[in-house]
Amino acid sequence: MYLQHFGMQSMPFALTPNTGFFLGLAPHVEALQVLQVALQTGEGFIKVTGEVGTGKTLLCRKLLNELPQQFRCAWLPNPYLTPAELRLAIAEELGIAVSDIKDQQQLSGLIQQQLLALSAQGLNIVLLLDEAQALPDESLEALRLLTNLETESRKLLQVVIFGQPELDARLAQQEFRQLRQRITFSYRLRPLTRDEVYAYLRHRLAVAGYQGPALFSAADSKRIAIAARGIPRLVNILAHKALLLCFGEGKQQVTSTHIKGAIKDTEDASRTSNWRWLWSTLALLLASVGASVGVYAMKGTGL
Repeated sequence: MYLQHFGMQSMPFALTPNTGFFLGLAPHVEALQVLQVALQTGEGFIKVTGEVGTGKTLLCRKLLNELPQQFRCAWLPNPYLTPAELRLAIAEELGIAVSDIKDQQQLSGLIQQQLLALSAQGLNIVLLLDEAQALPDESLEALRLLTNLETESRKLLQVVIFGQPELDARLAQQEFRQLRQRITFSYRLRPLTRDEVYAYLRHRLAVAGYQGPALFSAADSKRIAIAARGIPRLVNILAHKALLLCFGEGKQQVTSTHIKGAIKDTEDASRTSNWRWLWSTLALLLASVGASVGVYAMKGTGL
């Protein structure tokens, strides 16, 4: 493809979440800080929501890589599971042999025994669920009941749920009020700003091995940011297509024509300046700064 043409070693804008390309931009760093502080408390649910493509799965994998050794993690990337399937998946993640299990009562008992055994070893057990908006209602309730397992001093299981904004709408319903009250920490991932998109493009190109002059000008980066509405996945798609068009013409720098072609070819891209996105991004930025200040305040009080 265009790797040799631009002198790169890997695809800079692949859609597969790769922590090797992680850039410490404000929304993702703040989310990680919230998660790390929340996990230190040892109680309740932790929720991270964000629009499709804002980096929730990448954040989940980054958290998995950075948790201290005293944490034992169970990760469910696809939680579209019945309550029975959910318990079975958790049991397998915890290292429980499930081949001879006869019924759900036995399975629940084995999960509790394993959680107690791991806790006795000084381990904190964390369940990470990606795409949590896909959990059926009955499975959300089964998940809440699992967090009832505890010793006299702490919960045996912490749950971190990553989901799209629809998850917030579901949890706002009356039947989920018990679960909602157990969410002790939450964070809403915002889209990237124009400046963040510019830094994001340059960073990914550098990680991929590109060493030449800037491929994307500040103006073209701005066009991508607006068309992508600040969503990293759409930024990746547009940048990749622009590089393909640039390569196809044998050129060494992306032009506005390449950007316009990429936008035209991308179904979910905005084709005009989206001032509503700009104002909403500013509002989310101010809100996330407030959340970050709250996290630092909790750190200062020893929470």
